[in-house]
Amino acid sequence: MASKISLLALILFLATFITHGACFNRKLMNYTTLSYSSDWSSNGGATWYGSPDGAGSDGGACGYQNAVDQPPFSSMIAAGSPSIFLSGKGCGACYQVKCICNAACSEAPVNVVITDECPGCLSEPVHFDMSGTAFGALAKPGQADQLRGAGILQIQYKRVQCNYHGIDIAFHVDSGSNPNYFAVLIEYESGDGDLTGVSLKQARSDSWAPMQQSWGAVWKFNSGCTLQAPFSIKLTSDSGKTLVVNNVIPTGWQPGATYRSVVNY
Repeated sequence: MASKISLLALILFLATFITHGACFNRKLMNYTTLSYSSDWSSNGGATWYGSPDGAGSDGGACGYQNAVDQPPFSSMIAAGSPSIFLSGKGCGACYQVKCICNAACSEAPVNVVITDECPGCLSEPVHFDMSGTAFGALAKPGQADQLRGAGILQIQYKRVQCNYHGIDIAFHVDSGSNPNYFAVLIEYESGDGDLTGVSLKQARSDSWAPMQQSWGAVWKFNSGCTLQAPFSIKLTSDSGKTLVVNNVIPTGWQPGATYRSVVNY
């Protein structure tokens, strides 16, 4: 009888933490993907890296380079733990993050974009290693430096749609591209923000050839023969939505050049 009472007490104790512990560091869940929800998840952590008022790093593991400190990213970025970086497939995904467990927290949500990876951020199921700018935005006015000194914050987060307010998708051709090999960084996708598939169609062709993820937000196509421009590119977002960008890579394209479309999700 005593053992049954002890077991019941233990169950009630754990249930109290799981149900009510918004600031409790829970390590019980292992995410492989995160879907949209109106509810806040409370099993996340946040830190910051780089300079206090900076953009974290120069592009990071997604390959966005110096775009991270310019509009529309505007330094409001984060390096994601493996559970949300997803080997680069999480690049471009948008999240709202807020902190409530520190006196310096404003409790107001801020939007961040995943532009980098934090492979060692494993202390929570989901972790955001934020730029100094984004981390400071979680604080009450005048208390950003105080919050940056708090160490690991327990935060609430949820995935949200990206909205780049009239900025269309851009294609930055990788500097290693040549007449037989084409690689491209794809950025500023509204909606899901991240991609699960990319296909390329050459001039005078009716078929789409799948591209492979090279690294981060860079996708590649190695044809083994001379490619025929202009290229059309078909994007598939995380939720399965497709978008065709016709003839976006022109005849005479150049490695290192950026070609902007006139469409977005």
